[in-house]
Amino acid sequence: MALPKEKFFQNDDRQISFRRLLKRVFLDDWLIKVVAMLITVALWLGVTGLRAPTTARMRSVPLNIRVGNDIEITNSPVQEVDLVITGDKRKIDQLNPRDLVVSLDLTDIAAGDRAVQITPENVNVELPTGVRLEEVQPSKIAVKLERVAERDITVRAETEGSIAENFEIYNQTVSPNKVRVRGPESFIKTLDFISTEKVNLENRDADFTVRQVALNVINPKITLLDTAVDVAFRVGEKRIERLFIVPVESENKRATVVLFGGRSIIEALKPEDLRVENVKNEAGENVLKLDLPPGIQDNVEIRKLK
Repeated sequence: MALPKEKFFQNDDRQISFRRLLKRVFLDDWLIKVVAMLITVALWLGVTGLRAPTTARMRSVPLNIRVGNDIEITNSPVQEVDLVITGDKRKIDQLNPRDLVVSLDLTDIAAGDRAVQITPENVNVELPTGVRLEEVQPSKIAVKLERVAERDITVRAETEGSIAENFEIYNQTVSPNKVRVRGPESFIKTLDFISTEKVNLENRDADFTVRQVALNVINPKITLLDTAVDVAFRVGEKRIERLFIVPVESENKRATVVLFGGRSIIEALKPEDLRVENVKNEAGENVLKLDLPPGIQDNVEIRKLK
């Protein structure tokens, strides 16, 4: 009979030890344990609350459209889009739309008028880990794509200011007189000339040359492959016309001569300074020939000889 009694006391001891353990866990220093549990729960709720997925709209994010090397965009498509994103609220709150760029790749699109869909799948935008792009607005844009062409275009010199009194520009020469340009076909086809930056003529009274004059292109779609030219000006005194009646040598006839040149040269000429004779040309025909005094041949133009 001693064995069952001993067993009974062992079971009783175990129950007492279990009760003591429960008391130690749940009752001893219970206030401190309750406070610790409340702090733990608050921290857990705070962290999980911040990490809960949220949806936000990022407005006016710059849109960058990439096209092939031989293609240009010639209309004005939208330059900014709105993004609808989902993810960690903490990370979304730290995003600035101006720090983002949406890239749309059209390098495989052929030339023409295109209506392009914009979806999260065909754009690229760098977002933090845990943030996902859900939607792009607008979801469709109109884009006009044109092939790029090259062409040689005539250069026209532009000037400003007035040359010296009683002087004029006899001629101007641009070198090279044509430059190569590159741009969309429709722009290149309608381009008649390229202007230089303005050359100042103020008080000029002799020949001069301006080196490396920049070219002026207003259309940003046009690219200059040559960016500067030289412009030479021939300047002299103002020119006048004057009529002379000159005897034809060895004949009883008179010739009508009209000369054009610098005022001082033309006014100093006399009819006897001029010599007119009848000669045969290469075809064997009789024609009048005028000989000017030495030294003025390059400065006088024969406007009429009859």
